[in-house]
Parts: sequence; structure tokens; C-alpha cells
Amino acid sequence: MLDAAPSSAARLRTPDWYRSATRWTQLTLAEDDPVKFDPQQWIGIFKQTQSNATCISAGGYVAYYPSKVPLHYVSKFIGDSDPFRALVDGARSLDMHVMARVDPHAIHQDAADAHPEWVMVDRDGNRMRHWAYPDVWVTCAYSDYNFKFMPEVLREITRDYDIDAIFANRWQGHGVCYCDACRTDFKTASGHDLPLTNSLDNPAWLAWGAWRRTKLSRLVVEWDQVMKAIKPHTSFIPNMGSVSLMEFDLEMIEKYCPFLCVDDQGRHGTEPVWKSGRNGKRMRATFEDRPAILITSIGPEEAYRWKDAVTTGAEIRAWMDSGTTQGLLPWFTKFNGVVPDTRWIEPVAESFDLHARLESALAATQPVAEIAILDPTTTLRHHDHVSRRVAEAHDMGFYHALVEARLPFEMLSDAVMTPERMDRFKVLILANSTCLSTEQAEALAAYVARGGSLVVAHETGFRTPDNQPRETPVLADLLGYRLTRAVRGPVKNTYVALNGDHPINQGFDGAERIMGGTHLLGVEAVGESEQPFLFVPDFPDLPMEEVYPRDAPRDAAMIARQHAGGGRTVYIPWNIGAIFWEVFAGDHARLVSNSVHWALGKRPDVEVEGRAVLDLSVREGDGTTVVLINNITNPMMMKGPIREVYPVGPLTLSLATPNGRQLRAVERLSTGDDLEFSFVDGRVRVTIAELETLDAIQFHWS
Repeated sequence: MLDAAPSSAARLRTPDWYRSATRWTQLTLAEDDPVKFDPQQWIGIFKQTQSNATCISAGGYVAYYPSKVPLHYVSKFIGDSDPFRALVDGARSLDMHVMARVDPHAIHQDAADAHPEWVMVDRDGNRMRHWAYPDVWVTCAYSDYNFKFMPEVLREITRDYDIDAIFANRWQGHGVCYCDACRTDFKTASGHDLPLTNSLDNPAWLAWGAWRRTKLSRLVVEWDQVMKAIKPHTSFIPNMGSVSLMEFDLEMIEKYCPFLCVDDQGRHGTEPVWKSGRNGKRMRATFEDRPAILITSIGPEEAYRWKDAVTTGAEIRAWMDSGTTQGLLPWFTKFNGVVPDTRWIEPVAESFDLHARLESALAATQPVAEIAILDPTTTLRHHDHVSRRVAEAHDMGFYHALVEARLPFEMLSDAVMTPERMDRFKVLILANSTCLSTEQAEALAAYVARGGSLVVAHETGFRTPDNQPRETPVLADLLGYRLTRAVRGPVKNTYVALNGDHPINQGFDGAERIMGGTHLLGVEAVGESEQPFLFVPDFPDLPMEEVYPRDAPRDAAMIARQHAGGGRTVYIPWNIGAIFWEVFAGDHARLVSNSVHWALGKRPDVEVEGRAVLDLSVREGDGTTVVLINNITNPMMMKGPIREVYPVGPLTLSLATPNGRQLRAVERLSTGDDLEFSFVDGRVRVTIAELETLDAIQFHWS
């Protein structure tokens, strides 16, 4: 086994303390907890879960210590106690790292009366009471409440308590605030009045996004400076979900966020199990070496806000293990210090224990892949949280198709498309990167010239980085097409016909045509290329007697090119990612898989055989390869919560042998057992008799 990472104790109160903070317990207190909860019970939970770091409620909306800051509301149940200190001291006695939690999104009546300018204002000019608890008021995130009052709270906590960081929840505000200060500030900065709509065609909305980014970036910097002036090793850690990488300037995050927290606490609706792991890929798509943490709730994550409930143990483990598979550090959060339902403790402890057993191998390796999805940050930063879900459907569809195909892959942000980072992959997928700059397009063309391959779909490159339409799509020449008709849709009853004999249209035995998309572009192939699929001209879907094609297939529904430098490109001029994400048609999954396999131009380095749905991750280090296999085979994998684990097996893992390497041993990290292996066609093969949830297979090379 590899040597373990340095202990938490060795890094206590040092600037790099966060590197040994690898398993987190978060306790978010309720106001009456000072007279109801048992701090010693939580010290025991710290031990049972092998947590080496904790995040504890301290202040902001409610202070859980005897604060002296004027207008800082202290829990009315606190009496002579100091529950925050009790938890901090208990954690430090276990050599744990400690982060204080603050929540600045609401204030009580006395503060609102004293400072009405701290309160958020809606578009009709009304001060905003809290949507869930109207007795209090929602704060304006861009006001002096955050820029003058909260720094005093941070100073007090940093000065008086033994902490490493302060973590802020709900610090970014809740949309556009129409208070007088925001109106004046925004007008001065942009020349616009505050936007009344979030339309991507509204220049004021786009300008507001930039203004908000500047204000909140300044807030992060100032809060961090407040803390470091008192204790230089401390940091302010903003709660920054994966979408925050699109909302904030990367230079600010690089300098002021030593680690990243993904506040995606569980799945809801029909979200798949792999979605938590996707956050890990997205984080390192921009910051490849920065630790990232997945916050998991022990309760259900639904719109109905059962925040003090417990979901199934299998669901908790599935969400955490998906994060671990893709490199996220585990963190669980419990709302309310009282523990009336203990069913969550054992599954959390089991998942944390598995992470502890994998930790040394994970710490000594880095993710690698032959394939990457380009994360379209240039496009998505123009969207709000509602429209972003629609825009991301294209990427989600490709993501799920690759999981089904058992193709290990990473993500790469279009904000960091350097040759070094691009060349780590043999295939880049642009599911619908609508907004691309000329420089980004040139980088992609140079990548293809160096031998890289692209799979591109729909309206990629149709708009500028400022979301303005282009007359000619910026990648058209590279992909070999001329646009003949703008996108149309939604349309029904569309089909694409197999055209000739090509690797991309293999596996559809018995079919002359398959389902098409719902938003279609008209394109003409130019230059040397092949068209594995053609559009079937439209025909009615009713009356039923009229449902038949009138004309033969024509016009390219896919363009495949081989380039002089060895690279390949595939262009699909319809919304294959989004429609697959909506419908999950098997033919669309095969079409994506075939396109990526053809673009790769070789057998994938990692393959897994067996009947199962698996999420894979591959990591490499000095003399070692680690393949993580996450079993997500479950009737509830798309609609939770999972009731129980469905074990799978046998599975056969096949790995291409690195050049010049000889295999010494293969180890199953969950148990420490050595596995038998064999060699076939220059590949090592290992059989796993049964897999329950997550395991890692480590190959030791000489």
C-alpha cells in the first residue's frame, strides 16, 4: 500500500491545513439547540465517522456564541452557554480542523429597523420579507450589511475562537435587488437600469451578471483579508457550487479559494446517481489540482424541504460514493443538533470508512482519460439557474451516454483550453457550446491539426462570447459544412437514415432509419467527408394514414472527417444530447457511443465487461494505475431514493499495459486482497467476482 497522507494533527493551524481535511462533518444548528442538543454526542459522531474536519454553525443570521457585535442576533436559548465553543474545543481535542459557518441571507426586525438599507427590495419597490419565515427580512447581498456589518462578525469569530476558516452559506444573494443603492451603483457601473427580465437578449441582464460578479468577488477578497489580518493561516471559504465557476472570475477563485465546496446535497426528481460525481469532474475541469468537497445531506433533497428528515442509507451512500469515484472529498451535513433518528449514522460511517481505505491511493494519483466533455462555461455564464438547466441538457445527455457506454472520461472547461490541457485527451466533445470565441475556435483547430479529435453537435460556435449571433458558425470550416438553414423546432416525427457502411452507423441491424432530433439545422457537407446519416425529409405524424415518408433521405444528418494530422471530427447538426437526455432512446445512446469510438480511432485503454451500469474513473501515479468502479445498477438509479444495493458480477476489467511497464501485482483496495490477473493481446485482465457499491482496483507496475 502507498504511504498515507500526512495526518490532520501534523497540519493543524498551518496555511495548508485544508489538505488533510478529507472527511467532513457539518452541523447546522437550530436556534433552540443550546438547550436541547448534546455536544458530546456529536464528539462521538466525529469519532465514529473518522471525520478529520468539521463545519459548525457560528453566526450571521443567528449567533451560537455570546456575540458582542451590535445587531448580531444571539440565540434566545443560549443563556450562559457557548455551544459553538463547546463543539470547537471538542473537535480540536480530536486533532480535527474546524471551520465556522455563517449565514448572512436574513436579519431580524431590530436590524431591519436600524438599517432598512440592508434589506433586499423587489422589482415593485417592496422590501422583501423572508419567503419561508415572514417574521424576518432577506438581506441585500450587495449592501453594507455584507460589506460593513458581516466583516465585524468575521473578526469576532476569528479572534475569539480556534478556527481555520469561515464558511458562508447563501452569501451570493437571491437575484436582482432593486434597492436605491443597487440601482445607483449598477447605473454608474454599466449605464443600464436594473434588468426587469432575465432574457439572454437583454443587454441589461448580461451587464448585471458582470456587475454582480465584480461585487461578490470583491466581497470574497475583503472577507478573506479581514480574517488573515488576525490569523494568517485562516481563509474565508465561500460556498461555491459547480456553477459558481461560471459566475466568478477564475483569477479570484485561484487566489482566494484554496479548496472548493460543492453544495449539491442530494438528487431530486429524476436525477441520476452519477450526478454528484459530475461535480467533481466539473471542478477539476477548471482547477485540476484544487481539493473539492461534496456536501451531502442525510435527508431528502426535494422542493418540499424536509430538512430535518432522514433518507435511506443506500441513497446516502450512493451519493457520497459517486463523489468519491470522481475525486470529491466526502462531507455530510445534519440540520439540527438533536438526533431523533439515527439511521443515517451507519451509512455515513461506512462511506467515510471506504474513503479512508482508498485515501492514500487517491492522494497519490491523478485522474486521466482519453475522452473529455468540454464544459461550456462561456455559454452557461449567461444563464440563470432556471434556463441553465435547459442549456445543460445537451451536455447531460452526452454524459449519460458515455456512462452507459462505460467510457471513462473527464471534463475540460472552455475557459482553460491550453494546448497542454487539451492534449491530455484524444477526443473532446462539444455537446452544444453555443458561445465560442475566435481564439477558442483556433485552439480547437490547432488541437485537431496536432492529431486530436472532436465530436460536435447542434449549434456549437453559432454565437460570440457575448452571446451575439454569428453569420457563419465559427467551426464550420473545420467540421466541413456550410449552414443552409437556421435551427427549426421543436419538430415531431423526425428520422435520420443510415447512409452507406460506416463504423458510426454499425449496430443498428435491421434498421434503415432511426429516430432523429427535435431541433434541426440544415447543412451541406463541403470538402472531403462522409455522411453516415442523412435526414429523412419531414412527413406528417397525423392522421395515421399519412405517416409515411414522401421523399428519399437527403442532406447530411452527420458529417465525419479525417484530417491530415490524424485527428477526426464528427458533426451532428441536431440536438442529439438534449433529446437523449429527455427520451433516453437506445439508438441515440448507440449513436453517441459509436461517434466517440470512431473519433477515438482505437480500442479504449480501459474496458469493463459484465452486466451492470457502472461509473468509472481512472487515475495514474508513480508506478500505479487505479481504476474506480462505482456500481449504480439499481431500479432507482434515475428516481430516488435507492432502497437497497443491487450487487453485480462477475465483472472483467481489461487495461492496456503501459509501454515499458511490467505488472507486479493487482490489489483490491477495499479489502487489501491481491487479485489474480492474466494477459491477452497486450492487455491485463482481472475478474471481480462481485461488486456491491464502490471499489478501486490498483495496478502496481515495475
